[in-house]
Amino acid sequence: MSESFPLPPEAFTGKSREVEAGACFDWLQQGWLLFLANPGVWIGCAALLLVILMAISIVPRFGQVAAHLLTPLFGAGMFRICRQLASGGEAEIADLFVGFRRSAGPLVMVGVFFAAGVFGLALLAFLLVSGQDEATVTGSVAGFGFAVGSVMLAGLLVMLLSIPVIMAVWFAPALVLFHDMKPAAAMRASFMAGAKNGLAMVIFGIFLVVALFFALLTIGLGLLLLLPIFSGAVYAAYRDLFEGV
Repeated sequence: MSESFPLPPEAFTGKSREVEAGACFDWLQQGWLLFLANPGVWIGCAALLLVILMAISIVPRFGQVAAHLLTPLFGAGMFRICRQLASGGEAEIADLFVGFRRSAGPLVMVGVFFAAGVFGLALLAFLLVSGQDEATVTGSVAGFGFAVGSVMLAGLLVMLLSIPVIMAVWFAPALVLFHDMKPAAAMRASFMAGAKNGLAMVIFGIFLVVALFFALLTIGLGLLLLLPIFSGAVYAAYRDLFEGV
């Protein structure tokens, strides 16, 4: 026989499974339990991450782009903390930077896609709503209202058109970090998992938007809880959809 024993395990393909819509509530519960496993590390990581992203974002011209590029790397770090705690191990704030030490290149490429998608769609939406006759609207109350409406319409278009981009990036850092998937394959697998479980992801997204609204009402302090809990919930969703196959 030419085959050796034991046989090597089957390569991870990124195949995902379909779950019931109510699974999103289990993900949220698991996110809360992961937070309770080590609140100190979580709050420290969330605070550090917020400071880093805000410091990067205020850089003129390139700050927002850089923040989007780095999001998958920090996302990988949050997933690493989740895995450590879920397996009963010890998590450290240094785990937040695991994406810079491992799989940095593929994670940056995911960030490139994310940034290009979001800012490309923003530009497209701006061009679509700015095709107006400036002479007609300049210097009038109606013109001001039209301009405000155009901005709101552009924002709505960006939000709607960004959904496929977000779906493609949602699980990609975990797939790259834990399974060494290539960026394109990881984003395709992430998108397919989201599309296959559309209702669960919509409900999950609504909870995220509502929680984000209330978190911002606390001058951002609520983000110290929101980031860890939803990171744990996304990790639980990844385990359910991919590792549960």
